[in-house]
Amino acid sequence: MAGLTRLCALAELSEGVSRGFDPWGAGHDQVFALLHQGQVRVYRNSCPHLDVPLEYRKDRYLSADGAWIICYAHGARFDPADGRCVYGPCLDEHLRALPHRVEDAAVWLEG
Repeated sequence: MAGLTRLCALAELSEGVSRGFDPWGAGHDQVFALLHQGQVRVYRNSCPHLDVPLEYRKDRYLSADGAWIICYAHGARFDPADGRCVYGPCLDEHLRALPHRVEDAAVWLEG
C-alpha cells in the first residue's frame, strides 16, 4: 500500500492503552496511537506548549485511569477524542492529529 506505514495490529490497541511508534526512524517515538471510545486516534508525540515529547516512559501517554493524554513534562491534560488541552499551560491548544486508516486489521499512518 503506497503512502502508508503500518503502525500496529488493531488488536494491539485497547481502551486505556497507548502505543508509541518511530515511523521515520528517528530513534525515538514520534507518534502515538490509542483507542478512545472505539475510535483509533493517532497524534504527533509533541506537546504544543514546549514541543517536548509527552510520555515519561515507553508507551505512557495516558493518565493512570486511561481517561486523558498527559504531558509528563509539565502536567498538561489533553482530551483523547480531539487532542485539545483541557488543563495546563497550553489550554485550548491541540495535539497534532495525524492522518491514518484502519485497514486489514491494522493501523496505518498515511503520507
